[in-house]
Amino acid sequence: MELLRGSGYRADASNQFDQVLEDYDVGAIDVLVFGGMVPPDTKAHLSAEIGRRNAAVTFVQGLVGIPGVIAAQVDAVTRGSSSSGVEVEYIPEGRIIRVTLPGDVRVTVDAFWMTSWTPPEPGSTSSTVFEGDLTTGSHDVALPERVPSEASFAVVTVGDQVRTLAVGPMPKALARMVPKSASDHRLPDVPSVTTQTDLAPGR
Repeated sequence: MELLRGSGYRADASNQFDQVLEDYDVGAIDVLVFGGMVPPDTKAHLSAEIGRRNAAVTFVQGLVGIPGVIAAQVDAVTRGSSSSGVEVEYIPEGRIIRVTLPGDVRVTVDAFWMTSWTPPEPGSTSSTVFEGDLTTGSHDVALPERVPSEASFAVVTVGDQVRTLAVGPMPKALARMVPKSASDHRLPDVPSVTTQTDLAPGR
């Protein structure tokens, strides 16, 4: 929330999934990010009900519980255009981020990865892999060894556009932690979180 608010968004968060429709004015939401631990049936219900009340909302499936990645995913759907001619892809062979540009532009590649899975606050870190001006054409940025091959992600900023990429797959053990339904209580109890921002309306 701090990252998003610092960028001018009006951002809130909740882990009380069954109270979202009561706690928030969903008609005023522009982007809703679902965390990976939101049960499938809960996500389907909220998507259907919020979509019914607010046809303009954009739903985003969070890639991982890393603040910088979540903020980048929000930026990715609110900035730029996929038809701009910019292409960004991850090539596993060689662990390369390939950026294809229609013109000269400033490019930054940041890597994020998990360092701990301990709930409710898993740990993570990040590192800037590349920052500089690139010319028209295709450019390859190799990820350094310090970026692990598991639970890692890349955020590529091209001018005012943002793209997020999954680099290393999530651990299989983590997939087994995801609740299968709203009645599945396999996760440990954590403090309730429901924030209400007092910021002036923004993005």
